[in-house]
Amino acid sequence: MYFKLRILTLCAAVLGIITLTLTGTMINTASAKSSNELQPFKVAALQFNPVLNERDKNVDQLLKVIEEAFKNGAKLVVAPEMSTTGYYYKDRDAIRPFVDTIPGTTTKRVEQLTKKYNAYVVLGMAERDPETDLFYNAAAMVGPQGYAGKYRKTHQWESEEHWAAHGDLGVPVFNTSLGKIAINICMDAAYFESARLAGLGGADILAFPTNSTAQAIAALQARAQQNGMYIISANRSNTEIDYHMIGASAIWSPMGVKLAEAELLPDKSKDINEPTILYGIVDPKEYKNQNKQALANRRPELYKELMLYIAPWDYTKNTTSHDINAGIVQYQPVIGDVAANKQKVAGLISTSVAKAHKESNSLHIIVLPELSLTGPLDNQSIAAVKALAEAADGATTRFMANLAKANQVAVIYGLIEQEGDTLYNSAIILDKDGKFVGKYRKTHLSDSDKSWATAGDKLAVFSTPELGKIGVLIGEDAVYPEAVGVLAVNRADFIAIPSAWNGQYGSYMTIHPDMSANKYPEGSMVTWDAAAIGGQAYTLVANFVGTKAKYLGRSSLYTLDPLYGLDQPAVASGDQEEVFVVNFKTLQSQWWYNQENLVLSRRTPYYVPLIK
Repeated sequence: MYFKLRILTLCAAVLGIITLTLTGTMINTASAKSSNELQPFKVAALQFNPVLNERDKNVDQLLKVIEEAFKNGAKLVVAPEMSTTGYYYKDRDAIRPFVDTIPGTTTKRVEQLTKKYNAYVVLGMAERDPETDLFYNAAAMVGPQGYAGKYRKTHQWESEEHWAAHGDLGVPVFNTSLGKIAINICMDAAYFESARLAGLGGADILAFPTNSTAQAIAALQARAQQNGMYIISANRSNTEIDYHMIGASAIWSPMGVKLAEAELLPDKSKDINEPTILYGIVDPKEYKNQNKQALANRRPELYKELMLYIAPWDYTKNTTSHDINAGIVQYQPVIGDVAANKQKVAGLISTSVAKAHKESNSLHIIVLPELSLTGPLDNQSIAAVKALAEAADGATTRFMANLAKANQVAVIYGLIEQEGDTLYNSAIILDKDGKFVGKYRKTHLSDSDKSWATAGDKLAVFSTPELGKIGVLIGEDAVYPEAVGVLAVNRADFIAIPSAWNGQYGSYMTIHPDMSANKYPEGSMVTWDAAAIGGQAYTLVANFVGTKAKYLGRSSLYTLDPLYGLDQPAVASGDQEEVFVVNFKTLQSQWWYNQENLVLSRRTPYYVPLIK
C-alpha cells in the first residue's frame, strides 16, 4: 500500500434530546434528510503533507488518498489547511503561481471522485478571487453534485497575513445529504466566535482543516461541547521550513468525546511524511443533543459588547501586572445550615492565611463556591429558599467583611440575594478591608436556579488597586463562551468562577497529554480551561466537594498558555476540603499571544449573529 493506513472505529451513545431549531446562514447543496432518516456513516480525516511549491503533484497525490478513503467507505473526507500548496509563502508573488479559483481546476478534479463515490470532500487550499485578484486561505467543499461551497479563513496567523486577505464570507453552513456542515480553519479555533457561528447556523458537523503545532487542535474538545456538533480535524504530520505540525488529527463527538485520534508527533525528529487516514463514525441521531439544546439558553441581549472593537487605543485597560496569590476554598457544604458553613469557612480561611503568613507569602484574594453559606438548594421549595435569602449587605456580607478585615484578604463569595420580592444567585467582591467592590448576579441559570432565581442582566468587570480588573461568572455562566468574551473585551485581568459542579456540564479534558508542553493536571475540566484560554485571563474556579449531590471538587487555576510551556494550570483534589493556594501574574504582555493580541485580532464585523 502506498500510504500508511490507520483505521479507528468508534461508538457513540444515543441521546434522547429535545429538538432545537436554530437560524443562521444556510446554503443548500443537496436535498437533506432529517437526522432520524440518516444512518451512521464513516468519515475520514487525512493527515496529508503537501510539498511546498508543488501544487499539481500535491493534487495528484491528494486525489489518490481521497479515493482510498472513499473505497474504504468514507462519505465525508477532510484534508488539511493549504493541502494543495504547502503553507509558508513570504508574500503574494511567492504564492501567485500556485493559487487556484474556487470553483476551479482543483475542485473540478475532486468532483470526479465525489460524483463517482457519492461522497463529500472538504480541502484547504489557496484561493484567488478572479474579480479582485485577492488571495485567500480558503477551503472548498465538493459533493456528489460537484462544487458545493467554500469558506475563507476569518482569523489568520501571522504567516498568511503576508499574502492572504481576511475571509469575508462569515461562516456559511451547507445543507447536505449527510447533515449540516460548516468549516473553520486552524487559527479560527482560538476564537470561540468561529465555531459558535457554525453552531448558531445549525451545523451538525464542523470540518476543520489545520496546520497546527498545538493551539488550534487543543481547542476542539471545547468547541465540540460548546456547540453540540461533531468536529473532524485534519492536521499535517511533518515539518515545513522549521514549522513542525504535530499530527493528532481527531474526530470529536457533539458531547466532546474523542472518538478517534491519530498519532501525536512531539518534535520534527518523528515526522511522518507519508499520508495517514483516520476513520470514524458519525451517527446522525447525535445531531440532536443536550449541548446543542443549551444554545437556546444564550442571552444575546447581554453580548452586545462582543461587537465592540476597543483597539488599538483603550485608556480604560489595566497596564500594570499584578502578582497574585489566591486561595480557592473547596469544602462539603451542610445544605441549608448557615451556621455550620460559617464555622467551616472561617476555619479553612484562617488556617490558610496563617500558614501563608508563616511562609511570608500573604494571600491577596479568597474565592468561595457559589451560594457559599447555604450550599446549592436543589429540589427545595420556594419558601425554604426565601428563608435563607438576604439583602446584599445582610448577615452573610457582614460575616465575610469581618473575615476579610481580620485576615487582610479580598473575598469573593456567593449568596441568595433578595431585593424586594426578587431572588438572585449572586456573587459579591469585598476588598481586604471588607469594603464592597462589586456585585454580580448570575446571568445563565441552571435548571435548579430557575425554580427560584431571576437571571441577572449585566456582565461586568470590577476593579481594585491591589488586584486589577476582576471578571466574575457563576457556575453555568462559564458554559457560554460569549460571557467570557464580554469580560475579555472589557479587559478582565483575571476571572473568578464560584461554582457548584457535579458534572452537569462540561467534562474532564481528554486532549492528548503530550499536546501541552506543561501537561494539564489530572482532573482538568474543559469548560473552565476554555474560559481562561478563550478570554486570555487567568481563571480561578471554586467548587464544592462531597454531599449526596456528589460535587466533584477540582477547584482550580486555569492559565493562558500551558501548550507552549509558558505557564501551568493547577487543579485541586476531587474530594478534599482545603484552601487550594495558587500564584499567577496578570497580563503577560510580552507573550506571543495574550489578551491584548486577542482583542487586536478579533473580527467583529462577522460576529453580528452572536448578538441577535
